[in-house]
Amino acid sequence: MKSFHKCLGDEGEKLAEQRLKKDGLLFVARNVRTLRGEIDLIFLDGDDLAFVEVKTMSAATEAVYGAPAAKVDREKQRRITLAAAHYLNCHRAKFCRYYPRFDVVEVTFFSDRAEVVHTKNAFEENTGFYKKKLF
Repeated sequence: MKSFHKCLGDEGEKLAEQRLKKDGLLFVARNVRTLRGEIDLIFLDGDDLAFVEVKTMSAATEAVYGAPAAKVDREKQRRITLAAAHYLNCHRAKFCRYYPRFDVVEVTFFSDRAEVVHTKNAFEENTGFYKKKLF
C-alpha cells in the first residue's frame, strides 16, 4: 500500500505532466532512474530538453514549511544535474541537438483544487553543460 505522501506526489506528477503537455511541451519520459539519481519528467521545448523536478505539497504543509520549490536546494540540484548528465550520455544520439534546461513544477493541493506553477530555468546546472550542446 502506498503512503499518503507517495500518493500525493504521484498525483502532483500527473498534474505537472498534463500542464506541460497543455503548454505545448513534448513528453519524453517520466520517473527516469539513472546511476546518479532520478528525474521526475523530461520534455522537449523547442531547442531545450527540459529536466523537470516536481514538488508537491498540501496547502497546510506549505503554510508550515514554505513553497514546494524551496525543497529543491543546492544538493537536490546537484543530484538532478548529475542524473541529467548521465541520461544525456546514455542517449547521446537522440538528444545531441538539444540544450539541457532545469525546470521546477510546484503543485499545491487545496481542499477544492490544485495549483500548478511551472518555472523554466529554475536553476543552473552544477556540472558544466548549462546551455551548451554536449556533442
